[in-house]
Amino acid sequence: MFIVIGLVFIILYALIVFYIGWSGWTWIKPRISRRFRLVYIIALVFLASSLILSRVVAGSTLLSVIGSYWLALFSLLLMLLPLVHLTVWITKLTRLPRHSVQKWSGIVTLVLLIVLLGYGSFNAFSPAVQSYDIHIDKEGPANGELNIVMASDMHFGYLSGKSHAERMVKEINNLKPDIVLLPGDIVDDDIVPYINKGIGDILSGIQAPLGVFASLGNHDRFDGEIDELIGLLEESGIQVLYDETFELGGWLTLVGRKDYSDKKRAELADLTEGVDLSKPVFMLEHQPVGLDIAKEQGIDLMVSGHTHHGQIAPGHLLTARLFENDFGYLQKGQLHSIVSSGYGFWGPPIRIGSRSEIVSIHVRFANSP
Repeated sequence: MFIVIGLVFIILYALIVFYIGWSGWTWIKPRISRRFRLVYIIALVFLASSLILSRVVAGSTLLSVIGSYWLALFSLLLMLLPLVHLTVWITKLTRLPRHSVQKWSGIVTLVLLIVLLGYGSFNAFSPAVQSYDIHIDKEGPANGELNIVMASDMHFGYLSGKSHAERMVKEINNLKPDIVLLPGDIVDDDIVPYINKGIGDILSGIQAPLGVFASLGNHDRFDGEIDELIGLLEESGIQVLYDETFELGGWLTLVGRKDYSDKKRAELADLTEGVDLSKPVFMLEHQPVGLDIAKEQGIDLMVSGHTHHGQIAPGHLLTARLFENDFGYLQKGQLHSIVSSGYGFWGPPIRIGSRSEIVSIHVRFANSP
């Protein structure tokens, strides 16, 4: 079954690549020598294979960068080209010169592609701060308030690298958090760039009096034991809760879950057994699933990521169908669900219709003045 699905996917991908290649060739053909055709075909095949090759040739920075940007071009052209071809077809009903229409359709497509790449790159690499104020009707710390900073889906790798990590740490510290929560997808399927770029040393600079806590996501996997990643994170002063609970300061319980895709993850009822629900309970759950279960088990605040808010529109329409809360804030009973669009990106290093973000959560408790 998986082989059949894989073959269908490859055939569909090949047909789309052919469509993109044919569209480009139709536009440039009148302006170049026919002998350029072979170079064009080789370049297109290389670009289309680059992302796959980057997985085969593990550790290749060049292939990873080329593959990621090819995926960005592929995604944008898949949206733009059908609209351009429809427009060109409509102009056939007019007296506009066909040669001029074809020429300017290519120029407009190229300009739009450059603009969207620039805009998408800005959204991906220039994170905003998203703020929320919530109230929990339980006794909190002595001053009755808590400043939480949350960041998810960093996907630290070849493109979301050292400078992106430094920017994140600086922004987190500027927000002066009491506690920092990182609900998963810290690395991007590969631990090598995380180590080589010294991301761990950078993350050790996060300052939060109550500590930095993390859960792991579906991309926090690689060819090796998960204990290696957990060890690296904990060397940076980040406490990983891997289907674990942690009591903090005698007044707060933190629950960190394995990712929803992990068949061995524990039931939430087992994790919260024995937890004092008269005190606040926060949960790090990478994928925003099981909100009703979290409410029933007495969770007060659930922080998640995973969805990227679609990352590239209209992807947000799909995530909105898949998740009850795919982005932002939702309250169900005592449960406050906050889902981040993520600090990094997956695949194409662009965001359109979404933006990288760090989340600031100001919590007031029952004993707040």
